[in-house]
Amino acid sequence: MRRHDKRRKPRKAHVRHILVAAKPQAREILEQVQSAKRPLKVFKKLAKKYSNCSSASKKGDLGEFVEGQMVQDFEDAVWVMEPESVPQSFIKTQFGYHILWVHEIILPE
Repeated sequence: MRRHDKRRKPRKAHVRHILVAAKPQAREILEQVQSAKRPLKVFKKLAKKYSNCSSASKKGDLGEFVEGQMVQDFEDAVWVMEPESVPQSFIKTQFGYHILWVHEIILPE
């Protein structure tokens, strides 16, 4: 976990994710979400079923986090995503493969 710069107000984001260990599984889950008529509903269901994270019980919901709280690759992916859009790819961190759903990005005033 990195420390954020206290002199400036950090960005915040509300994110869901599905964390899996294997790249083929991440690719398969991503394809299911992308091809769904109601992608968020499918995302939540798959998060509960497949995610290796404790957030699986909350359908992948990580809640709101502050910039500097998550690993760099994870955050970099969050900040470039369009909120409430269907994920186009997955990312790899030291924890495994993440499929992200960004609900909201809150920029400081």
